[in-house]
Amino acid sequence: MLRRQLGLWPALAIAVGTTIGSGIFVTTSQVASASGTPLFTIIAWLIGGLICIPQMMVTAEMATAYPEDGSGYVYIKHAGFEPLAFLYGWAFFWALDPPSISILALALVDYVALFVPAITGLWAKLFAALIVLLLASIHYRSVKMGGLFQTIITIAKVLPFVLVIGAGFIFMKPSNLSSTGLPAGMTILGSLLAGISATTWSYTGMTNVCYMSGELKEPHKTLPRALIGSAIIVTAIYVLVSTAVLGLMPFSEVVKSSAPIADCLKYIPVFSNFASLFVDLAAILVILGSLNSCIMAQPRLEYAMAKDNLFFKPFAHVNAKYETPDVSLLMQVAYAILVVFATNLITLLGYLTIVLLLANGLVYMSIYFCRKKEDYHPTYKCPAWPLMMVIALASTLWLAWATFKWAPLQGAIGALIVVATGLPAYYMWKRESAIKSV
Repeated sequence: MLRRQLGLWPALAIAVGTTIGSGIFVTTSQVASASGTPLFTIIAWLIGGLICIPQMMVTAEMATAYPEDGSGYVYIKHAGFEPLAFLYGWAFFWALDPPSISILALALVDYVALFVPAITGLWAKLFAALIVLLLASIHYRSVKMGGLFQTIITIAKVLPFVLVIGAGFIFMKPSNLSSTGLPAGMTILGSLLAGISATTWSYTGMTNVCYMSGELKEPHKTLPRALIGSAIIVTAIYVLVSTAVLGLMPFSEVVKSSAPIADCLKYIPVFSNFASLFVDLAAILVILGSLNSCIMAQPRLEYAMAKDNLFFKPFAHVNAKYETPDVSLLMQVAYAILVVFATNLITLLGYLTIVLLLANGLVYMSIYFCRKKEDYHPTYKCPAWPLMMVIALASTLWLAWATFKWAPLQGAIGALIVVATGLPAYYMWKRESAIKSV
């Protein structure tokens, strides 16, 4: 069994560190383009963040009722849908968790290569693999050390945004924030909905802390504070950063910019000469924080499944000396490195996006069924839980529908892959478990 060694700050660092990624450096222009005006852009970021709070409240209630490693897999299982819980973990292992490590590692190397141009081609992939291995070695040897490193790197990655916000508010031109009217063909409701939709991916990742629920001290206090606190912190950062960018640059330039944060710094006298350098260094910190939190938390899902005899049994092994899920960590890292060297696989795994979104919706819906269970005793009660569940579920299904409209064939293929491979595996492990128990 894994011991409870992590307090609030590492938990908050995992939630915030996973969520704030490199996307914020380009998403501001996408949200601005979708929203149509500076004011609607800021409102879209605000509403996009507020929508996350019901999701975190629903998750926090279930997490305090079942403070175990495994996140959504645990909640769906306790809701009474073990086959679906297995498919949740099956899809996340093969399509999301290790591949996300690969994508982050490659993105990190891309920014490092700006300073070391020789890191290209095979060398870039080797360097990405080395970074993954170095971070994995920290989490292999110590949960506490991994939590401390995640806390430090999260603070470091937030500081550049604080500088941008502070300088932006000092040098901004309020006239840049004034609305010039919506472009032709855009409506108020349509613009807001499009803008909110464009923010959605930037807010994903907070529930990663629930992967490690079984290793948090005082989970009845730590989990709600980490989940809801991360939603508030990330929303505040995104809203303030977008306000700073929009206040510094004319709106038409924000919409056209491929790197709005870098471009807006050119309007600040002290930053104008090294804006690109500042953003490149900030991006390295931001991606490193996200990569580290993924390597730290994600192996706990397969560890939890293996403990239930619903995954490869070695994944349930705990290192006697370091008290970490060593096999699960090493296997996930090995798979991630494989994906690094097979980049076409990343495109294929994108087919499962719709499945993963539907799985998240199932997690939020689980609270309805969990509340009917006799063993359900959460220490945190979600206020107005039916309404919060509906908001959490609706916001996730909305994104799933938008994704499906964008790539319906890929979504259907992804669902078929998960079911066709997952259900036989589930029943195989169930049969083996039943035989062993006889």
